Amino acid sequence: MTGQVTLAREGRIATLTFDRPEARNAMTWAMYQQLAQHCRQLATERTARVVVMRGAGGEAFVAGTDISQFADFRTGDDGVAYERQIDDGIALIEALPMPTLAVIDGWAVGGGLAIANACDFRIASPKSRFGVPIARTLGNTLSIANLARLQAGWGLQRVRRMLVLAELINADEALACGWLQALCASEDLQAEAGKLCDRLLALAPVTQAVTKEGLRRINLAGLPQGDDLVRTCYGSADFQEGVQSFGEKRAAVWRGA
Repeated sequence: MTGQVTLAREGRIATLTFDRPEARNAMTWAMYQQLAQHCRQLATERTARVVVMRGAGGEAFVAGTDISQFADFRTGDDGVAYERQIDDGIALIEALPMPTLAVIDGWAVGGGLAIANACDFRIASPKSRFGVPIARTLGNTLSIANLARLQAGWGLQRVRRMLVLAELINADEALACGWLQALCASEDLQAEAGKLCDRLLALAPVTQAVTKEGLRRINLAGLPQGDDLVRTCYGSADFQEGVQSFGEKRAAVWRGA
């Protein structure tokens, strides 16, 4: 597999780019590790005042995790370990002390939606679509923490639509519900991002950092344990069918077991 997450700097703005356009920037294990490494570096150095995240290729922000990587999963514990790894990566994005901005031009689904949702602000093009259609594609689940994050960003009923109905939400609705800061043509995204970065750079960084951390603590306070739910889903025959059917390019036959 190819693909990488690159870090570039311009003045006080750092840009993380998900660069695997031939696969709509679907994340490999190595890309998740690179993202985590960059976030740790940015949090430690604190030379950047704003972090921008974007996808390469103009077709997607991130189109989830590369499903072929799940072929080696054998038990529910494999799923628990994976979801903990995703949780840890999303937590690193949330814990960045500086404001973060996701620039979305196309698909932001699955793991890609989780990454964008962890950012403080998001702008997108009208063609963008958002969701977690795993009830249709793979038959797995999200951790309790990531469910809580999505509910905080989107509201309970939209999360039900995304996960239980496998529905994709369009950019107009994402803007109307407040999840998007702005909506503009693909060719205008760079300029719009620059304007928002300038606004963020002009404000008090300590206030921004402690507010971000306070909101993070409130959102994740007192979450129940959920490994049993993850273990049940990833240990199911339906999950194995989801992985196999994806590899065989056919519709999955769900049996509820």
